[in-house]
Amino acid sequence: MLLTLDGLHPPSMGARVSFSGGKPKVAEGPFAETKEVIGGYWMIQVESKPEAIEWASRCPASDNEVIEVRQVLEFTDFPADVQEAAAGFSGMQAPAERPRGRETPSQG
Repeated sequence: MLLTLDGLHPPSMGARVSFSGGKPKVAEGPFAETKEVIGGYWMIQVESKPEAIEWASRCPASDNEVIEVRQVLEFTDFPADVQEAAAGFSGMQAPAERPRGRETPSQG
């Protein structure tokens, strides 16, 4: 089942936030040339990785496109210290009824 999909603007229109010594550093695009860029993503709900791969295999993609299949991390997948730090941010916690087994094909 398709849950959502979005295209992304090119990296030249974005920004990168990196962290060194606990302090954020912002770099505005454009960036040095990269070999791979994520152009968008689809989020589907499936029962298994093989089912997600089957969905990705049916995509009408051109010869130079690659679809990467990855599972979304659930709140409970993070270590206890991260869960504790995020406990005060209710928006960062997934609803209890959210099903497991989500795979996200990214098309670059």
